[in-house]
Amino acid sequence: MWGERMSLQSFLQNTVREGDLTLRLPGGRTLRLGDGSGPPLVARITSPMWAARIAAKPGLGVGEAYMDGGLVLEQGDVADFINLIGANAKYKAHKKRGPLKRWLRDRRREANHRRAARRNVARHYDLSNELYRRFLDEDMQYSCAYFARPDMTLEEAQLAKKRHIAAKLALEPGMKVLDIGCGWGGMAMTLAEETGAEVDGITLSTEQLALAQERAQARGLSNRVRFSLTDYRDVPGPYDRIVSVGMFEHVGRPNYQAYFDGIARLLTDDGVALIHSIGRPEGPNVTNAWVAKYIFPGGYIPALSEVLPAIERAGLYVTDIEILRLHYAETLKAWRERFAANRAEVAQMMDERFCRMWEFYLGISEMAFRHRGHFVFQVQLAKRSGTLPITRDYMGEAEAKLSRPDRRVA
Repeated sequence: MWGERMSLQSFLQNTVREGDLTLRLPGGRTLRLGDGSGPPLVARITSPMWAARIAAKPGLGVGEAYMDGGLVLEQGDVADFINLIGANAKYKAHKKRGPLKRWLRDRRREANHRRAARRNVARHYDLSNELYRRFLDEDMQYSCAYFARPDMTLEEAQLAKKRHIAAKLALEPGMKVLDIGCGWGGMAMTLAEETGAEVDGITLSTEQLALAQERAQARGLSNRVRFSLTDYRDVPGPYDRIVSVGMFEHVGRPNYQAYFDGIARLLTDDGVALIHSIGRPEGPNVTNAWVAKYIFPGGYIPALSEVLPAIERAGLYVTDIEILRLHYAETLKAWRERFAANRAEVAQMMDERFCRMWEFYLGISEMAFRHRGHFVFQVQLAKRSGTLPITRDYMGEAEAKLSRPDRRVA
């Protein structure tokens, strides 16, 4: 165990150069790490076994240790601890990726054939609607909000996100819209109410489907907003518009071509699609081991360099790309704070280990956007280059109209 302890010590001393972290190791040894800036944090690793696991695989071991009590914070909270990790990420030595078989293994995990896709979705989205109510906005938007002003509430920023996307879709009353990965139905219902569109929303989550249908009925939209448990590969079409928000991260690299071929097949000749997804800045990579195991099995955050070739091969035009940088960091901060405020209720619904797991998940996700350069991209696609106006003015004009207090078509 001595060699593993020294390996962990060496790794931490080389990596944690900013902040103020005191780490108590098994056996009584204490490490002082960082430059003394920021809030003082004190953490304890509870056993040699946990020290060895963290040293061997930090990307997996730290999260598991926090979940299972192997890493205990004695001063400070997990958000400050994760923020310290993120601030020091630039000092971490970047290893060259392993052999080809590791890359192929990760792609197999992302294969997401129909049965696997439903199983993976259920692992995350079918936990409990009541869980998600405890930290999302009132409309239950589980994707990056759009903070058009820094003083926006989460509710205001999520509504702004939906209107921002609606403006890019150039919707007109009566248009048929497909919402791929519709969640709890908020986007579909907003598009129907504010633009007069008819929307089909599809999901693989039984919990989301039931609540989306219930909400549409309660708002008198069942005749124009329909939800179903359908895989995107099985939709007949065609549609005037297609929107997909926060779903592409679950497609998996082996399916990128089939996904965009499907978008091309489903769009009418003068159709428009808007794909909203998290993106990674460093180019093709692998999913964090802890996230893949505990949070999003089968998931992968794409680089634009992986996405655009599939779009081109599908014969689609990229008519607009927008990059949203720190919007998701602010969204995740709001979710993290709401989760913390309702933690006791979540622990009663789930358990203490689940709460620690989700605290870590929300924290490292925020860190990825605040410190690691992750972003959200919105790619607008069309089958014809002249379908949309040749300047972006129409987007701002439509967004301003949608934001008028008296604006409501249905």
